[in-house]
Amino acid sequence: MLKRAAVVFGIAFIAAGILGFVPGITTSDGYLLGIFHVNAAHNVIHLVSGAAALYAGMQSESLSRLYFQVFGVIYALVALLGLFYGREPLLGFIAHNPADVVLHLVIAAAALYFGFGYREHRPITA
Repeated sequence: MLKRAAVVFGIAFIAAGILGFVPGITTSDGYLLGIFHVNAAHNVIHLVSGAAALYAGMQSESLSRLYFQVFGVIYALVALLGLFYGREPLLGFIAHNPADVVLHLVIAAAALYFGFGYREHRPITA
């Protein structure tokens, strides 16, 4: 299950990273789907996050769990930074807005659950 979840995360992150570069899907002022403020740095981070998730998901359950632990913490920190930075670029170069903060919190919560809380339920066989 963790491997499958990591692959799904990977596909979603890579799709978001690619779509962030597509005119029409991303507005001329940098809003993906007209909602999330993105720029090239933000898109590349999504591509890297997605590549790491795909790699982990194709390797093992334990690497997938480690991916979720590490990226869950990272995305939680990014969401917290977003609260402090307001609408200013994170670390001076990563575009974001309140919608991104909410999405990063949701991503962090899901990743932290898969990384630390999820346990495979296996049926007891006699």
